[in-house]
Amino acid sequence: MADPSITATTLPVLPLPEAVAFPSSVVTITLDSDAARTATAAAADSDNQLLLLPEVDGRTTRVGVIGHIEQTAELPNGTLVIIVRTLQRALVVDEVASERSGRWMHVEPLTEARPTPRIDAMGRELRALAEGIAEARRSRRLPEILRTTSHPGELADAITGWSDASADQRLTVLELTELGARLEFVVSWAKDYLGELNVSAKIRDDVTEGMEKQQRDYLLRQQMAAIRKELGEEDASTEDYRAKLDELGNRVPDGVRTAVLRELERLERTSGQSPEQSWIRTWLDRVFDLPWAVRSDEQVDITAARAVLDADHAGLDDVKDRIVEFLAVRKLRTERADVSEASDDAAPSGGTRRNDGAIILLAGPPGVGKTSLGESMARAMGRNFVRVALGGVRDEAEIRGHRRTYVGAQPGRIVRAIGEAKSMNPVVLLDEVDKISAGGWSGDPTAALLEVLDPAQNHTFRDHYLEVELDLSDVVFLATANTLETIPAPLLDRMEVVLLDGYTEDEKLVIARHHLLPRQIERNGLRPDEITITDEALRGIISGYTREAGVRSLERELGTLLRKVAAKIATRTATAATSPIVVDETDLTGYLRRPKVHHEVADRVRDNPGVATGLAVTGAGGDVLFIEVSTSPGEPGLTLTGQLGDVMKESAQIALSWVRAHLDQLGLDESSLHQKIHVHVPAGAVPKDGPSAGVTMTTALVSALTGRHVRPELAMTGEVTLQGKVLPIGGVKQKVLAAHRSGVTEVVLPRRNEDDIEDVPQRVRDVMTFHIADNVSQFLEWALMPAAESLRPVA
Repeated sequence: MADPSITATTLPVLPLPEAVAFPSSVVTITLDSDAARTATAAAADSDNQLLLLPEVDGRTTRVGVIGHIEQTAELPNGTLVIIVRTLQRALVVDEVASERSGRWMHVEPLTEARPTPRIDAMGRELRALAEGIAEARRSRRLPEILRTTSHPGELADAITGWSDASADQRLTVLELTELGARLEFVVSWAKDYLGELNVSAKIRDDVTEGMEKQQRDYLLRQQMAAIRKELGEEDASTEDYRAKLDELGNRVPDGVRTAVLRELERLERTSGQSPEQSWIRTWLDRVFDLPWAVRSDEQVDITAARAVLDADHAGLDDVKDRIVEFLAVRKLRTERADVSEASDDAAPSGGTRRNDGAIILLAGPPGVGKTSLGESMARAMGRNFVRVALGGVRDEAEIRGHRRTYVGAQPGRIVRAIGEAKSMNPVVLLDEVDKISAGGWSGDPTAALLEVLDPAQNHTFRDHYLEVELDLSDVVFLATANTLETIPAPLLDRMEVVLLDGYTEDEKLVIARHHLLPRQIERNGLRPDEITITDEALRGIISGYTREAGVRSLERELGTLLRKVAAKIATRTATAATSPIVVDETDLTGYLRRPKVHHEVADRVRDNPGVATGLAVTGAGGDVLFIEVSTSPGEPGLTLTGQLGDVMKESAQIALSWVRAHLDQLGLDESSLHQKIHVHVPAGAVPKDGPSAGVTMTTALVSALTGRHVRPELAMTGEVTLQGKVLPIGGVKQKVLAAHRSGVTEVVLPRRNEDDIEDVPQRVRDVMTFHIADNVSQFLEWALMPAAESLRPVA
């Protein structure tokens, strides 16, 4: 049938909900809506022509298809349908107001452009893709379309109409009136669709052929094994391992060589279908992954090492001195060792122990630079560095490895660390040894570390997975911890403790200026010339927004400030883009809001008698501790609150007993104790324990009973006995630094801690006053204000 000519440009609209029709096709449309029936009836006034206009997902379009109604029919179920022959695309110009029924549109018919050489090439590519799709889909309709359609544009329309493309994709093709753009879109879709069909076919073939391939491979392996047996040849895979072993030569210990050869013989005797073969191969791969032939050339320059430590860390002079001493001892031992004992050929296989020095344990609060000190030490020694995180480890197999009988077995963390370091003599940092969980049914990991950290034993360390002796004597082990109380005594005895007590305000200022600030400027996308932070602003952040021994919170606050600066720079006008932003101390509240740290010691102690300031050491460093005592009528007795441990409770009992024994000296009588006494240590959610709060409890108790206030600028620490003697305590440096951070200017210490004051940085000693006392009476003399000077209690 010849195509009817288009006789009108004003046509009734037949909407196609969620459907798209293309030119040069025949479509059947069900008249199941009033709009469809109205448009069909109105087509009688336009030579049975109408505009098929898609409606997809509420998306409006101005491109439709002009169609000619060829026939109207009724289905057996009574539904009316029309058979429409589509003619060509048409562009909707506007809607025409008409007295005739239905919607009428004024349209502009669109004629397909003549193909160019480029269009013809794209048409050939599309035809080739369609042939591949037809073959993959085993389609009968698509080859017929390819035979009967020659024009590239009509081919693109016909393939899209045949395909499973979504209604949105079909509408896109319809709207692409430019022939080249339409062909590019359809070619791209055809490539993706053909790729999906190929992948699906491959998966289907793999599934159906899986069993056949497995059976075929088994027969081929059996035949290959028989052929090799007749020819006297060995398995090629074992030859690769043997070549690796020969390449290592005598740099592999004799015991390891023997074990590898034994496993290779087992591998040759093992069937390829046996799971044991994969276990043996995994073991061999693990052994050869170790850097048997690689050792760092250690050339320790003490002056350069000290320069590295000073460049990486501000302050911590005592710690850096101890590391330099450690390096100096190693340097002298290496230089003066007998050449025959230090021979490179004899050391790996003979097990000569090189490292008889101490294992250094860096202990201190978080954020003081323990891990970075280990990295600096490795850099100063010219060795590779690797960190082993031990926090939360609760299984001995994590250290010694799993036995090979277990599925998924692997070496322990020590062996894996050497493999990661790519050297047999790295610096290994055992991080957070104080947080290893106590041993249970799975063994005690701290016990496994005893051999690792003992220079007399670690030259024959045996991992459960490898089951060969591994020489760790040339590995430099460092360890870090926040607290020493949770480390078992035998493990602690293997290490030399070096304490990192924290930084002073001046040291934090240097660290912030030279380390933290440049790093945060880079992380926040800023340039150094865009931001200037004064020293006063840095000191304000240190004192007003952080209270810590380390610098982690300080770096977080700097990051917060610089993010706000970055936001300001990103939104400011171009005229102000050249001027840097200056942050002074007065600007901090605008960037960081109100200060987070308040020096509340004086306020809390000044208000009422019975409040004293003590000093304590926690896992986060030194801290101030308030002891509050109140008395009230009631049955005589001592109440203790604040989550106190047994030792701290005993200190309170000792304080009360000493007061009872010295009532006359204190100007009290027996009736003073015939009342209810309540001792509370604030921050009740935090557990507390230790004997060093004894003098503070005694002072607070005497203050409450006599009504004499404790001097608000003073803090104290010391263990008290029943005779009133004051015993020495630990952590003096950390406690004094905490007192300094909290605004305390005077500290009372036990006599036997007088020498520990030398450990306090000189800058802190210059601004603080230290009082030394032998007994409780002297403590009270320094701590309590005279009765005439005591402030009247606040109601």
